Amino acid sequence: MSLGIDPGLVILLSKAPSEELEYGFVIDCLKGYKNPRVKLHHLLKIKALIRVKRGVYIFGKCFAKKPYSSEVLANMLYGPSYVSLEWACQYYHLIPEKVTTVTSITTQRSRQFQTPLGLFTYDHLPIQAFPTGVNLIRFSDTQQALVATKEKALADLLTLRRGAFFSKKHFKEILFEDLRIEEETLESLDLELLKAIYLARPHSAIKYLIQCRNHE
Repeated sequence: MSLGIDPGLVILLSKAPSEELEYGFVIDCLKGYKNPRVKLHHLLKIKALIRVKRGVYIFGKCFAKKPYSSEVLANMLYGPSYVSLEWACQYYHLIPEKVTTVTSITTQRSRQFQTPLGLFTYDHLPIQAFPTGVNLIRFSDTQQALVATKEKALADLLTLRRGAFFSKKHFKEILFEDLRIEEETLESLDLELLKAIYLARPHSAIKYLIQCRNHE
């Protein structure tokens, strides 16, 4: 046992596979105490743990072994969901803006959570359009999360943030002038995956994106 560190925290640090913790796991680790919930409250009070949202925690700054993953937390906070839109576009360097809100897609109703770590938002997408173009990305040996591919992230951004398009000219203005997508970025998009995304959810934005990628 580490001198000067709460013994309950020592147990958690030794058993936790990563920085992101769920309520059930924490209580199971603290089951040796007469009242594990009281012990959990104490760990929160001394800032050994930080409550991100009810039932989801990370280690306090002074006790974290490595950085937490915003993407892993986003999956945990509300689901089923995958990280997409602005946050994923930033991850793939598709857009130049600095993004601070962790943005996700869910089959449930749209929600947002203001947390000690910042804002997490969730936009609704019909279930038939949900799985196409989503990958399980590993951020470390113990951290992995569902994240949109760059094709899916851009398609989600265009359809959910910009709405319907009535001309290719208008679409290209938004794509290249407003979002500032580079021509070489467009060339790197997987055309077959874009077609699969369109089949799952036909939308004018994805149709024009395919046409631009296909030089039509």
